[in-house]
Amino acid sequence: MSKAYDPFIRGPLPVGVRTIQAFDMARERLFPCEIWYPAATQYAGQDRAPGTQDSFEAPPTNAVRSQLAVRDAAARTGRYPLILFSHSSGAGRRSATFLCTHLSSHGYIVAALDHSEILAPELARKSDETPQQKSARWEALIASRVPDVLFLLEHLLGNSTLFDGEAGKVEVAIDPGRIGIVGHSFGGWTALAATENEERIRAVVALAPGGSSQAKPGILPVTLAFNWRRDVPTLYLVAENDVSLPLAGMYELFERTPATKQMFILRRADHMHFMDNVEEIHEAVRTTPWPGELAWMPKEMLPIAELCSGDQAHLFVRGLTLCHFDAVLKQEEKAQQFLQSDVERELARQDVAGSKAESRNQEAEI
Repeated sequence: MSKAYDPFIRGPLPVGVRTIQAFDMARERLFPCEIWYPAATQYAGQDRAPGTQDSFEAPPTNAVRSQLAVRDAAARTGRYPLILFSHSSGAGRRSATFLCTHLSSHGYIVAALDHSEILAPELARKSDETPQQKSARWEALIASRVPDVLFLLEHLLGNSTLFDGEAGKVEVAIDPGRIGIVGHSFGGWTALAATENEERIRAVVALAPGGSSQAKPGILPVTLAFNWRRDVPTLYLVAENDVSLPLAGMYELFERTPATKQMFILRRADHMHFMDNVEEIHEAVRTTPWPGELAWMPKEMLPIAELCSGDQAHLFVRGLTLCHFDAVLKQEEKAQQFLQSDVERELARQDVAGSKAESRNQEAEI
């Protein structure tokens, strides 16, 4: 009897992680990049054990975090699909390690960089800037996002020595015919916008993305043209109680997406439920007295005790994201069947209150 398909459980492969520095000569920016990948067999279990898994300092407080991966582990020989991850505004490349490591444990290379607003001084927020200066900075910040992702993709595809080990070159390759992208918030917008510019992207997962026509005060006013010239299967994972990017905007983006598409809603969840350390980050945002245009935000947020847990959110996000990429990039029949089944019932079995809100199967209008 064949094994039942279960995208919610961790994959069979240990995960390695390494940090590289990628220099963009055109813009003279040095990007720290994180790469997660299937590790060699001898690392089995080490990515889950506190004593051997990776730890790092996470901004802005430099708190020490851990992730389910082994730092600089030797890679497992193979040819793998590539998933690009784009983080939310100012969050950093390691903002969703729960998802990136999960994908790698199932046989994906996953890569993320710190976007330009993290490292370019001219894009940093200034306390004394005029409205005109702020508007110009926002425009430059938004304009940097898609070039960041395209630079990362070209760097990865053009660098054959990323997985060299101590004994020489390791036979690891990225399959250029199987490239996907996932992003959260501003990163979700980045994923959707990059798909318009890069035809090698074959699958998209947008986690509570920006881009709707009714941006709230203080939220980046990003827009999407959706001038896609091909069908790129797209999955929306969104939150019922999202204060920053409300559900109405998610429906708008979903309706405008010219592709095969599905959307699932995570019940009793807000915008931070798509990140690591959900409870901590949500409460930090909710209890911060935000100035100016963002003063409304904490007042509208529910306490985390009234929302679903981080563990429930992570199950929802990592399971459905993996299933989408398995169905599209790997053409796994069981993953395709899973997404067409009663997903809500399966989420309930996992003790996750999700809802299959919309499901469309239509070809792109070329």
